[in-house]
Amino acid sequence: MNYVFFDLETQNLFQDVGGRQNVGQLKLACGVTWSSEKNEFSVYWEKDAPALIAELKSATKVIGFNLINFDYQVLQPYAPETRFASIPTLDLLLDISRLLGFRLSLDTIASASLGAAKTADRVQSVEWFRNGELDKVAEYCKADVDITRRVYEFGRDNGYIFYRSKLGSKLKLNVNWK
Repeated sequence: MNYVFFDLETQNLFQDVGGRQNVGQLKLACGVTWSSEKNEFSVYWEKDAPALIAELKSATKVIGFNLINFDYQVLQPYAPETRFASIPTLDLLLDISRLLGFRLSLDTIASASLGAAKTADRVQSVEWFRNGELDKVAEYCKADVDITRRVYEFGRDNGYIFYRSKLGSKLKLNVNWK
């Protein structure tokens, strides 16, 4: 069993490409995976998109946060023949949204469940990319993959995660991530 945790960062923001309907135009800046089989991170840049996609396709399951409606859409132009919907995927955002009826941020879940916070945001990552600070982009993406993995493991091991309401109350959500 090889679970591959995945996140990517983009070269552009939605405002640069005419809105959310143009996700495929954001362009891959950096993709990071963490493989349960290798027990290590792999970093992929735009030129490495074919290798990244090959790793995702070879996984027993790909796990991430907003993979289906964001990350896979960003990757689609790099592999127009690939049916990303056929890759066994657990999209934590979609699963949580289905259970709650609304979306939560990864940061909201991580802070309530793990006491951990994201290290930056997508806007900062694009700025780093444009400034040539690629090591910062890769480290941020690795941190997001790690926090996603830890949230998944918490939910898998406990059968629930925590999140904070808009008023700040800590709430529990049962999940089935076995």
